[in-house]
Amino acid sequence: MPRDKLICRNVWKIFGAGSLAELAALGGNPSPAQCQAAGLVPAVRDVSLNVREGENFVIMGLSGSGKSTLVRCMSRLVEPTAGEVIFNGRDLLAASESEMIDIRRHKMGMVFQHFALLPHLSVLDNVAFPLAIQGISREAREARAREMIELVGLAGRAAAFPRELSGGQQQRVGIARSLAVEPELWFLDEPFSALDPLIRRELQEEFMRLQAVLRKTIVFITHDFDEAIRLADRIAIMKDGAIEQVGTAEEIVTAPATAYVREFTRAVPKAKVVRARSIMTPGTATASIPAVPASASIADIAPRFLTGVDLMRVTDDRGATVGLLRRDDVVRLMLGG
Repeated sequence: MPRDKLICRNVWKIFGAGSLAELAALGGNPSPAQCQAAGLVPAVRDVSLNVREGENFVIMGLSGSGKSTLVRCMSRLVEPTAGEVIFNGRDLLAASESEMIDIRRHKMGMVFQHFALLPHLSVLDNVAFPLAIQGISREAREARAREMIELVGLAGRAAAFPRELSGGQQQRVGIARSLAVEPELWFLDEPFSALDPLIRRELQEEFMRLQAVLRKTIVFITHDFDEAIRLADRIAIMKDGAIEQVGTAEEIVTAPATAYVREFTRAVPKAKVVRARSIMTPGTATASIPAVPASASIADIAPRFLTGVDLMRVTDDRGATVGLLRRDDVVRLMLGG
């Protein structure tokens, strides 16, 4: 099991005068109504979660649910009212301002919905900008920037200016810039939501390719469940500043912990999130039987049964057969069973 890279313990962010004192006066765990009656705005309420090393941890919720504020609390761009934020075993709330600046410059990367590229700088200089802030020599930072530009698929565009790029290309520059500092922890706040659907899907695929290569620890915010299904190792659902449930997409859709999560995921087809390993039956078969990965979704597998196949082998990462997938079980799930 990978170690925990980032841990939040009982994190609160309450906006309003004397919020810490009011939090204590209200018993340390006030409801949203109690906060509002005291003239306070509870943006993040008693959040505890862990993000594992190399994991893509997605935070979801409706607008105003507190997901962006929570991520900013994790990096202390917004100061938490109470709680602990543990990064690499250290409580960031105990770090000085200068220490936090150093951590953000060298160990954290951030990509937001708005690209925030510097319009007077070329692609190369935009990507190299955070390295210039670190005081790295021009030769070294430009070499690193060129590597990142190529990594995100913009080779040959280093001399272009932001105005000469499409929206998807601009977002790739933003991704390359955040990766230039080689962050240990990567925050992405709805990075693709401003893009049209085709470009958005293209960048999702690019993101998955990058993650397969780099294996960053990622906290990714989205309000799109389809995007979360594609990208997430685990998902946290937020409501009114609090965490309703944390789990894999399959766990959240098939076993919602609250009525809110059940309603939030009601329209998500189970076939999109249920994996072959979850409905396979014990057994072995000859190599002549078609094989599917245990991690493949039923939605991806189902079309293969249209060719007349009644049985498939389910294999692990090494190609060994771990069970059998039967057509009747797939049909039953597809029909809502």
